[in-house]
Amino acid sequence: MNHGDIHETTRPSYPPGFRRRRGWNWGWLGLLYTSFYMCRYNLSLANPSISQEFGFSREQMGHIISAALLAYALGLIVNGALADRLGGKRAMLIGAAGTIAMNLLFGAASFAGMLGLFVAIRALDGYFQSFGAPGMVKINTAWFARRERGRFSGIFGFMINLGRFGIFTLGPALLAGFSVLGMVHIPPLHWRWLFWVPSVICALVAVGVAVWVKETPEQAGYPGLIPDTGPGGQADPGSGAGRDVRAGVAEVLRTIATQPVVWITAAAYACTGAVRQAVDQWFPRYMQDMYQVDLRSAQFQFLAFLIPFMASVGSLLAGYVSDTLFKGRRAPVAAILYFTETALILLAARFHGVTAAIVFLVLISFTANSTHSILGSAAPMDIGGRRMSGFALGVIDSFQYFGGSLAGILLGRLLDQSLGNYFYFMAPFGAIGGLLMLVARGKFAPPRPGATPAATRTVGPGATAESNKP
Repeated sequence: MNHGDIHETTRPSYPPGFRRRRGWNWGWLGLLYTSFYMCRYNLSLANPSISQEFGFSREQMGHIISAALLAYALGLIVNGALADRLGGKRAMLIGAAGTIAMNLLFGAASFAGMLGLFVAIRALDGYFQSFGAPGMVKINTAWFARRERGRFSGIFGFMINLGRFGIFTLGPALLAGFSVLGMVHIPPLHWRWLFWVPSVICALVAVGVAVWVKETPEQAGYPGLIPDTGPGGQADPGSGAGRDVRAGVAEVLRTIATQPVVWITAAAYACTGAVRQAVDQWFPRYMQDMYQVDLRSAQFQFLAFLIPFMASVGSLLAGYVSDTLFKGRRAPVAAILYFTETALILLAARFHGVTAAIVFLVLISFTANSTHSILGSAAPMDIGGRRMSGFALGVIDSFQYFGGSLAGILLGRLLDQSLGNYFYFMAPFGAIGGLLMLVARGKFAPPRPGATPAATRTVGPGATAESNKP
């Protein structure tokens, strides 16, 4: 058994100081991605205010949402390949600069009040934000061994939800006014501040990333610790030694795009996106329009806390279970989650009231964010390895946002017709996602002992390189 095999089948043993340095690296990356989410979910809080101020319908607000999600999806494909070429750190900093600029402009666009301008700025913001996930996953693929990546994906989900919790706490306070230590009093602010304040937070964290984050363990003085099992689960000596974690665009396209598991995972992830964005983009307005719940009320604050909190629990739990009980297999865990999600959505459509809405929105968010973490970060890391995880992430994650874009214009139109359409919109996606994960689990069996590289080429969410059982 070689050094790489040990890393793939046992808990890795690292020299003193490595885990602390990795945590420092990951902490700054996670905080930057957290600030990206604060600059993304601010729109869900501003949605009713923008609509009221300029007379936009829900469908027109959906145009802004869909433009951002579609631009994000297309950007993931392009920027995933660029992240593999430029490096993850540079990609994340480009994304940070872009989203800071676009959020400042979106707030300033409130003085014009033109729907087309809001759509264009938010679309550009979506494109720049799509540098974030491929860049972060690419860096962390070099820092985490395969059997650690499910748990990494759980932490990844936690940082996302920390951003949501941050904006859902800060946003209502900005709109209603607040005091700092009883001495500094901030009056109620216009909704444009929901875009300006997160931009400042993002800028401060980006400086920390530029100064302290290292792209690979080798750059931080820890050579040869994380072997690379790239496409097909085959060790890549060059990248495993940390000398080269970048790949040409043509090589990435040829290697990743020809793997069927990428497209099955991507299709399932589109289903995750439709449900996840339906909750995240619309739950504040749904609670306001359906049940007249105020954003500063105890009910909304409880819901705004529970959604990211339980989403984080789901992300961590799904990653841990897929790493341990399922030995790195992602598809069986995802299938269970999708079918559970479908049942919860159908129940939510039948039971009404503020309490029922809170309970079901939290549980649906739990399931959607669980599949989001294990399919959106762990699976691309498994499929792409150090050199190609950026593009693998870009392809798979783009489908989440292609699916999520349906929660913009289409869901907005359905909500204009009846708020009762909210949960019924989500139901088919959970069922389809579960069926696709069953297909992935049955189609991609783990490699057998002594299998040739060609026979073990396809490794994805339903099969992992470290298992030898059929």
